[in-house]
Amino acid sequence: MANKVFKNLDEQIEILKGKGLIINDIEYAKEVLLRENYFFIMGYRHLFLKHDTTRKFKDGTTFEELYSLFVFDRMFRNIIFKNLLIVENNYKSIFSYTLSKNYGYREKDYLNAKNFTSDKTRTRQINDLVRKVKRQFIVNGRNHGATSHYMDNYGYIPLWIGIKVISFGLMSEMFSILKEPDKKAIADIYKIDPEEMELYLPILANYRNLCAHEDILFDHFTQKIIPDTTYHSRLNIDKTNGEYIYGKNDIFALIIILKRLLTFTDFKMMMNEINYEFDRLCGSIKTITIEEVQDKMGFPPNYKDIMYME
Repeated sequence: MANKVFKNLDEQIEILKGKGLIINDIEYAKEVLLRENYFFIMGYRHLFLKHDTTRKFKDGTTFEELYSLFVFDRMFRNIIFKNLLIVENNYKSIFSYTLSKNYGYREKDYLNAKNFTSDKTRTRQINDLVRKVKRQFIVNGRNHGATSHYMDNYGYIPLWIGIKVISFGLMSEMFSILKEPDKKAIADIYKIDPEEMELYLPILANYRNLCAHEDILFDHFTQKIIPDTTYHSRLNIDKTNGEYIYGKNDIFALIIILKRLLTFTDFKMMMNEINYEFDRLCGSIKTITIEEVQDKMGFPPNYKDIMYME
């Protein structure tokens, strides 16, 4: 396999032209490639490619169209990230309230291994997660005013303060080692089953990290598949071999999770923002349709109906 060598902007333009991409304004394209990176923009090419072995763009595809999908994904990612942070903050608050109420407000109290599942096969995991939480307090505590204040003035960090320096990924893992009554108390706030909550949290943490690192979001699929929900049936999503074709491990599955965890108002605001970005993209693409983009994301044709469902 030949080595990938550096290509200057002029060479990048010629490569794109050779792939059949129409470039109406070469200087504009160069500026975009310099700021955004050829490799990252090309990550959005797949919907625009011909369905043959040439790996070339569909006839008439312009650089502006390709970049429009790139920009759409950036704006969509920002919307999702903002709402993931809302979910993260809500979950951390509910988690800390539950453990503090039941086990105390000092680390030695709420991080006591006896507060977690009595399943002997999870002992090592419990000890490992508790150790990681304590380490994040030590490493990150001084970088946050509230945790630093409690460390200096009281000698301990209440969990409702400490959650600010504990990663969402670690907090999602912590749910899996809770005692069943504590899991249920948290899940009940969201009106979902603890088993669903335990599945949703690592998916949310995965998407949070993806958004934070500005990876491609709109066509991302997760390894975890969410269980069927009432929204799948109420939206009359088609099935193949008995399985729903949308909303299982695609972006629409994330939308369903957010529907269940956000407040009605927050979810409606999020969907209105997403609809606006769909409308903007629709006006910028001609070679492909907005329906093709939505299909790639796992959005059923009547996806908007989920906004007003209870």
